[in-house]
Amino acid sequence: MIYDKFVDHLVFRVAELDRTERFYSTLLGQPAERAEGSVMYKAGDTRLFFTLSSRLQQGGYEKENIGLNHIAFGVRTLEELQAVQAELDRMGISHSRIKIDRYGLKEFIWLDDPDGIRIEFYLRPL
Repeated sequence: MIYDKFVDHLVFRVAELDRTERFYSTLLGQPAERAEGSVMYKAGDTRLFFTLSSRLQQGGYEKENIGLNHIAFGVRTLEELQAVQAELDRMGISHSRIKIDRYGLKEFIWLDDPDGIRIEFYLRPL
């Protein structure tokens, strides 16, 4: 093992920065930082950077291709997950509703961001 203390940051390339900022602000609150061509949010200690891509994507995002399959934000209680579901409903964001993960047998909700990147809110009690 080289190092396993924490994930410092993740960087996502997006097609439209303003659209991405509106979407993630709904999920995560106001960005921690905004610069020309990028916006950054915090999820715990991890920083999530969304940067404008200079390339057009051929076809839509496909989570089963090599690369990122999805990003999962953890929640600690079923009540928290139910609150996430209620907020997504309130904001009119399409999502899966609460489901049970067939591998981990835990509750989760999935949705796709404006670029098609899969997002989960996953129940992981302490």
